[in-house]
Amino acid sequence: MKYGLVALYTALGALAIPAAADTDAAAALREGDMKKLTFHDEPKPAGTSEIETFEGEAASLADYEGKWALVNFWATWCAPCREEMPMLSDLQAELGGDDFEVVTIATGRNPKPAIQSFFDEIGVDNLPMLRDPKSGLGREMAVLGLPITVILNPEGQEVARLQGDADWSSDSATAVIKTLIGADEGDGGEG
Repeated sequence: MKYGLVALYTALGALAIPAAADTDAAAALREGDMKKLTFHDEPKPAGTSEIETFEGEAASLADYEGKWALVNFWATWCAPCREEMPMLSDLQAELGGDDFEVVTIATGRNPKPAIQSFFDEIGVDNLPMLRDPKSGLGREMAVLGLPITVILNPEGQEVARLQGDADWSSDSATAVIKTLIGADEGDGGEG
């Protein structure tokens, strides 16, 4: 009996661990630009089309399964993207780690030298320079207009989407992401 109670206590304790995100709680924290972030009633499948690293290696969104991912579709010619990217960099610096990562994908015709110049000019060096040169993933995920940001859960499903740019370094954005990943204040997302 003693071991049965220990097992029950352990199982109930596991239920209290925020492994599964409370999207309702995260949605309630949206203020300012974050009000544009729309949470889906049910997770949606993310795209499976292959993308590539800056170096030309094959990559996909499946590479980020096991952690929360904020996936930003952008382009070198996109003025709002230029404004938003440093804020995404700040978010990655603050919360990036084992539980969360900001993933940036240049979709469409974005020559490598233009991508490198874009990142150099805005002083961003902590985000991936992934490429979707034929917009296969962008089309599959209904990326209409740029920037588009989607949030993927650790199972690789889309749980939220924001069309247009946003202040991803805002207190509201940080609170939303921390709630999703189950990070406590000052936790930094490392896990």
